[in-house]
Parts: sequence; C-alpha cells; structure tokens
Amino acid sequence: MNIRESELPGIGCKFEIITKNDEKLVIILHDDGRREVYHFDADDHDEVVSSITLSDLEARQIAGILGGMIYKPKALETVEVAFDDLLIEWYQVEPNAPVINKTIGELDIRNKYGINVIAVKKRNSKKSHSPGPDTVIEAGDTLVISGERNQIKDLIQQLLSSSRGDDA
Repeated sequence: MNIRESELPGIGCKFEIITKNDEKLVIILHDDGRREVYHFDADDHDEVVSSITLSDLEARQIAGILGGMIYKPKALETVEVAFDDLLIEWYQVEPNAPVINKTIGELDIRNKYGINVIAVKKRNSKKSHSPGPDTVIEAGDTLVISGERNQIKDLIQQLLSSSRGDDA
C-alpha cells in the first residue's frame, strides 16, 4: 500500500492511498474535525465513484470498527498500536523472507533498524516473550515488534516480506 500525505493550508491534511489492488482512496481531515472520504474508479484514478462526509465522532467510530476494536478478525496478521511516535506491530514472516532461519542476534535488528523484537509466536503456537539473540526466525512466525513507523516499514520491506521493494 502506498500512502501520500500532504498539508492543505487552512483546510487540514490530505491522505492519498493506493492499495495493493491498485484501488485509490483519498481522505481529507479538516481542521474542524470533519472527514471527507473519496473512492475512485479502479480504471481511472481521476474519476470519483463515491464520497462521504463524516463528523469527528462518526469517523472515530468507523476507525474503531476498521481497526478491530469492536471485532478482531481471527485471521488478523498485522496490528499496530500507536503511542506517540512508537508503534507496536504484529507481523507474520512471509515465505522466502530474508530473515528465515536466521537468529535475532545475527540479523542485529535493534542496531540496524532501531526495532525491538518484543515477542515471537511460532507456527506451532509456542510463544517466546522477550526472545533472546539466539532465537531463530522461521517462515510463518509472528513477530511482535516496536519502533517508529519508518523503521518498522524498512524492516518489513527488507527482511520480513517475500518480495523486497513492494510497499508494505
């Protein structure tokens, strides 16, 4: 997914989102709390198909639904919790990812990426809280990692996903 953020002086902030399926969505957050959401034609990213304007309260209620606060999907692979600039994210290691069969210490994740590996949930449901440097990462493991958004994005793109260079 590709997200571009731009400031709209005197209005607010605009987020342009292109999904992995090449769908376009634009969200405008107004300084007064209103949100405008625009969905574009899949074949013509300049053609608006639908739009909706939400109050601050409505937007927050919908965000809670989308974020899984009301119902958490069983197949959820990625969750992030924002704490100022710190994120905590759950990410399932993809098949053929560069980290497979390497240890946390060998990868030097903390020093190279500024990321802490908080826990590892192995495919066999075995959990490892506060995993050490000798913990081996395997395909299908779910890593609970913390760091800043750009650090997490770099780690996912470079080490945890199968196709390096794709937007995470």
